[in-house]
This record gives sequence, structure tokens and C-alpha cells, in this order.
Amino acid sequence: MARLVLRQRCGFTLIELLVVIAIIAVLIALLVPAVEKVRETAARAQCQNNLKQLALACHSYADAQGTLPRNGTALFPNTSHGGGGQPGTGCCGIAAPHWSWIARVLPYIEQNTIAKQAGVPDGYMNASDTVRAMLASVLPVLSCPSDTSPRTRTDAADIGAAAVMGVTSYKGVAGANWGADYYPTDSNFSTPYRNIGTNGSYNGLERGDGIFWRGDVRFGNLKLIHITDGTSNTFMIGEDLPELILWNAWAYSNGCTATCAIPPNVGVTIPPLGTGNRGDWPTRYSFRSRHAGGLNFALADGSVRFVSESIPLQVYRALATIKGGESLQLSD
Repeated sequence: MARLVLRQRCGFTLIELLVVIAIIAVLIALLVPAVEKVRETAARAQCQNNLKQLALACHSYADAQGTLPRNGTALFPNTSHGGGGQPGTGCCGIAAPHWSWIARVLPYIEQNTIAKQAGVPDGYMNASDTVRAMLASVLPVLSCPSDTSPRTRTDAADIGAAAVMGVTSYKGVAGANWGADYYPTDSNFSTPYRNIGTNGSYNGLERGDGIFWRGDVRFGNLKLIHITDGTSNTFMIGEDLPELILWNAWAYSNGCTATCAIPPNVGVTIPPLGTGNRGDWPTRYSFRSRHAGGLNFALADGSVRFVSESIPLQVYRALATIKGGESLQLSD
């Protein structure tokens, strides 16, 4: 007689499966923030390394040229930025050698080929198709991993669709004075951040009291010894987000500097204005990042520090000037 043998099947019940899924979900929920934190830590470290390379490039340039890199041209002034028809600082437009401090340090960040092909610093920025192609170069050292902005643009202020421009996550610090335009006269503009500089001027665009500003080449050389507040107490280069400001293009003298008269992270968290206000330069010509709680700055001594977005505005501004006489130090 045949004997029926029943075999017990092994497996999970529905309840057991649900418990396992719940445990996996909890583990994922615990793991994701940790992974994101590690990722942001790595991004911030890379960003700081980029800033350090740029600061050291400025030092190398100063050693070789006898001055820190300058912006603009002394040969082709722009009367539209002179006020009353007077010669301006030669800051604006690509139909002239309006090269930035970043363009001038290209040989010191392993980009000498671009510098030569573009004709930096004396060639016109629109001299040929070859030069225009150089303007659109995307340079890794100018890209913070936390900055998700497109790396080229056709809406750069003063240029627009006239050229494709590569953007930058880093800008030179113009100082802390703000609230006037035109050189040598002062024509006030509306801003909640109006501030007179340690040099007695509100004109942070064309007569900054920091290290870099558009057209600063017309004011002559600037050496590290001229930073009498101390190179370890003075901002040199800070972060920016191209998607939140039209005045951003690495090769261009009016696209690579910003002021600390405006608080950090305006347009990101203070307040969250978004991309719709990126043409409002009186409140956006400043520094910002996607790092939680603050942004990185390279100091004039080549060191790099993370600065909290809650830093007192008076302290933030003081750290941006080169000879204000403020007895301040950047704390950890």
C-alpha cells in the first residue's frame, strides 16, 4: 500500500515578511542621513581644496608679477560706467580685454593653454571664435561639488547671448563698501545694505576696500604687504552660486567679484528669494553656498575657513577689508 509522505514547506508568513520589510525600511532611514552627511563632508573638503588652489595661485602670481592679479583693463575705459560721460573703470562688455583675476591666474592652475589661446590679459574677449570658445571653458577647480548650477550660461549680465560663458563657484572679495556706482563720481543705488567703506567710499563696484573689484587694474598694483589688517584676518576668495546671480562668469571682470556688505547666503536662506531675483544685483552681488549653515572663504594667507551664515554682519564686513584697522580675528 502506498504511503503518503507529507513534507513541511519552509517559508515566511505574511506577518514575518512585513516585519522584515519594516526593519529594512528603518535601517535605510537611519543610513541615508549618514550617507548624505559623509557626501556633504567630502564635497565641503573638495570645495575648500579648490579655494586653497586659487589662493595659492594668487600668491604665485604675486611672486611672479609683483602684484596680486587684477581685474579689467586700464586701456579701454567704458564711459557708460563713468557717470556724466567721464571715463569709467573699463569693467564691462567683451569687446575689450575685460579679463578677470581668475583669467590672469590660469597659468598657475594648470590652464596656461587656455590663457594663451584666449590672449589673456591684453586680447579682446571677442577677438575670434577660438577666444569665444575659451570663455565657455568649464574648469573643475572653479566648481564646488555642492553647487548644482549649470556650468555655462548665455545670460551673463552685460554679455547675454553674445557669448557662452563658463561660470564659477568662487569670487574675489571686493570688500565691505556698497551703495554707489560710477567712477569717479558716486551715483547712489537703492539697497538695504548700503555701507561706507574704510576707504571713505560707498562704491564697492569700482573702488572697493577689499582685495578685488571690477576694474581694479586702473588703481595700480596691490601687494600682500598692503593688506595691513593681516593676511590671516582678511577674506580673499569666497563661494557663490551662479544660478542665483547673473553677474557670474569666470573670465569676465564683472562676473568674478562680490561684496561682504551684503550678508552671506542672501538668496539661499537669508531670505529664500530663489532664482527669480537673480538680476537684482544691489542685493545679490555677494557670497553664498549650498553647504548647510554657511560657506567657505580663502583668506589672504592661503588658509581656508568655513564661515557660519549667522556671523555678525559687522564682523563679516570687517574681515573683508584690507586696511580698516579692525582688531578682529576669525574664530573657529
